[in-house]
Amino acid sequence: MSHERISVRRRDSSDLDACVRVLAEVHESDGYPVNWPRDPAGWLTPPGSPAESPAAWVALLDGVVVGHVCLSPARPDDAAPGLWSGRTGTGPEKAAVVSRLFVSPKARGHGIGALLLAETVRDARGRGLHPVLDVVTSDRSAAALYERQGWTLMATAEQRWGPDRTVLVHCYTAPS
Repeated sequence: MSHERISVRRRDSSDLDACVRVLAEVHESDGYPVNWPRDPAGWLTPPGSPAESPAAWVALLDGVVVGHVCLSPARPDDAAPGLWSGRTGTGPEKAAVVSRLFVSPKARGHGIGALLLAETVRDARGRGLHPVLDVVTSDRSAAALYERQGWTLMATAEQRWGPDRTVLVHCYTAPS
């Protein structure tokens, strides 16, 4: 497969329906996201991101949306920015959180996840921010992608996902 067929561009509002369809395929196949959101299109724009122009990208294969990723400001309940901040002595507001990364099961194996990840890293660095992310410990394929791309596992931490739900997440930092 040649890379001419694969492209990455900024997401716009007309992409949301296609993104939700791909997200549903990924949820059915891999169980991501762990909890299916009440408003999947809204979930694709994380809190703190401007709804009118989120830092979000889509990957297209032959013109069809097959992948997605977001970059958002660190929130107080995010584990990875706090860990990175503690390690570097830099304020967590200098971190950017990579999230909502998924690729259609039918389009995997072509480097699409790596392209999306690279785009968020480039954008974050252009804003003077350092990319971090967390991933549930059960998502071994995502963790393998991050490690192949040179990301460093900082720690495994508990994260509260509701009043009676705690999950374990691996927290990663982008290569320097």
